[in-house]
Formats: sequence, structure tokens, C-alpha cells
Amino acid sequence: MRKKIVAGNWKMNTTLAEGQALASEIIHMVEDETDRSVQVVLIPPFTHLYPINKLIGSLRKKHIYLGAQDCSAHEKGAYTGEVSAAMLQSVGVDYVIVGHSERREYHAENHALLAQKARRVLEHGMQLIFCCGEPLSVREAGNYLEYVEAQLRESLFELEADLWEHIVIAYEPVWAIGTGKTATPEQAQEVHAYIRSLIAERYDKALAHEVSILYGGSCKPENAAELFAQADIDGGLIGGASLKSRSFVDIIKACQ
Repeated sequence: MRKKIVAGNWKMNTTLAEGQALASEIIHMVEDETDRSVQVVLIPPFTHLYPINKLIGSLRKKHIYLGAQDCSAHEKGAYTGEVSAAMLQSVGVDYVIVGHSERREYHAENHALLAQKARRVLEHGMQLIFCCGEPLSVREAGNYLEYVEAQLRESLFELEADLWEHIVIAYEPVWAIGTGKTATPEQAQEVHAYIRSLIAERYDKALAHEVSILYGGSCKPENAAELFAQADIDGGLIGGASLKSRSFVDIIKACQ
């Protein structure tokens, strides 16, 4: 069975003290209130990774994991401000996001660069969360499936089949992030099913069936259960709602 995953992307929010408090609240609530059938990934800013890994402690590798929001395409060297995959692995990171819509938009990250980043993450033994999704103009034009297909083909489909056991896809309709809009469960399911069909076409059906595909478009406690009930939605990449422990844990419980 493919993994159920709820990952909280804190983006550029929380001081270290705030982040440690939030992580501690989430960890204790997950332990007290959930059946631990869902993998929970905390994805704080880079500055918080090492101390939050210490908070996760022995729960790491069981059902609570540590994630990073990005990594460099370079292995090491004179790249001021960059953080390498090796550095992330050395502080206990389990999952790394690559290709988030904000990185694509604000930092002009293209398919080729994201392919390099994905390769670095996998080479260092971490799990890859690869984001894909369309902006409003593409959704309204009706060619959103082709748009998502290009993102996957250009960045991931040169990878060897055996690496896919370490890859999670996150579909994030850009028009539904921070706008108050949410894709309907049917709209989300359509794209998730299409993504799975593309993986099956490129590799095989058995491999595609095992890949977890997360929804990443303004998922909240109010709509989480309906979204997660769809056949090809295996959890969520949560933004704003992951900054409130109660909301985040309620989403995790909905995924159970």
C-alpha cells in the first residue's frame, strides 16, 4: 500500500523559538490523538532544522519526519546562500521539497534546474517531494493537464525506475494557494489520476500505484476529509494551516 502523508510547509514563517514551540505542540498532539497510520512531515525554515530534528528524536523514522523546503542543485562550492543536499542530510532531513510554485515563480526555477535538484536529493538518500501544478491562466485556458505533464516529463522522467520508491508528487494548483479558492475534490482527483497514468505510461502500472500523490492547494480541516477520500489523493502538502497545531493535526486525523 502506498503511504499516507501529511506534510506541513511552514515557508518563511516563525522565529526559532516559535518554530520549536509549534513543533513540540504538533508532536505531542500527534502522539496523543492519532493512530500513527499517517506519515507526518514537519518542513520548517532551514534555521530550524537541527533543533527540530532533536525535538522529533526517537519518533523520527517511525511516523514523524523532518523536511526541508528546498536544496541547491550544486554539490558544494562557491555558491553563497545555497544549502546543499549533503548539508540537509547531515542534520537529519528525511524529505526535501523541489519545484514548489513559489520557487518557480519568484526564483525562475526551470525544468532543467529542478531535474538537477531532484537528482541531488535522491543521491543523498532523502525522499523527494516534487511539486507540480498550473497557474490560473493555464487552468482557464483548459490545457492544465498538458502543463503538468511537461513539468513531470522534463524534470523527473529521466530518472531510473528504482528511484521512484523515494519520490512523492505534490499537485498544487497555483490558483488555489493563498487565494481562498480550493479545487473541488473532483478537480483535484482528475489531475492526481492523470499524474498516476503518466507514471504508469512512462514506467509501469505497479510502480505508479505505489507513488504517493499529495494535494497542495489550500487544504484545511473543513475540506480535508473530502479531498482525502478521492482514490488518487494520498495526503496533503499543507501551507498556512500547518502553522496552527490544532488545524494541522485535524488534517492529519482526516487523512486517517
